Amino acid sequence: GINAEYMGLYQKNRAIEMKFNISDPVSGGQKSIAIDDENQYRALFEKRMGNEFPGETLDPKFAGYIFKITGGNDKDGFCMRQGILKNGRVRILMDKNQKCYRQRRKGERKRKSVRGCIVGKDIGVLALSIVKHGEIPIEGVTTVKRARSLGPKRASTIRKLYKLEKTDDVRKFVVRKEMKNGKKKAPKIQRLVTSERIRRKK
Repeated sequence: GINAEYMGLYQKNRAIEMKFNISDPVSGGQKSIAIDDENQYRALFEKRMGNEFPGETLDPKFAGYIFKITGGNDKDGFCMRQGILKNGRVRILMDKNQKCYRQRRKGERKRKSVRGCIVGKDIGVLALSIVKHGEIPIEGVTTVKRARSLGPKRASTIRKLYKLEKTDDVRKFVVRKEMKNGKKKAPKIQRLVTSERIRRKK
């Protein structure tokens, strides 16, 4: 009947369509786009989490951009897990120190399903982070400016995020969290080389 035909079309579109969550760590903007043409994203198959690729692979309007694959989910909602080099789903024994699992009882371990870190046809949503910006801004991602509630703590990461030189003072760029009493609190910067620290080493 009509319902069977509708469900068939729905399943077919679901199998082809892939969503991409594009985020910009500098502006804090994020946007989800859906691509239903497999020829556009086929070049991403067999790539892993952490791999970078040029933006033209997805769409010519992303020319000049470089994206990094940071994660994703398959069509059944199982999240991709870094380090599992498989283009499919696996069941692994997890404890409290591992991601994708929350311990209910002390000492409990459980076998749970997770998706491997290699991109394949069964991926429903892929998370991308902008590593390098192109000439044409992406509406809703690079055009917005959202205040960060939490920022990086490590000195080298702060320099990388704001493209600072070694002579620049990292302490001026750290993200301060606003407290309930109106005051702002700055985190302790990790691995910060100061004149005092050099003097102590001598």
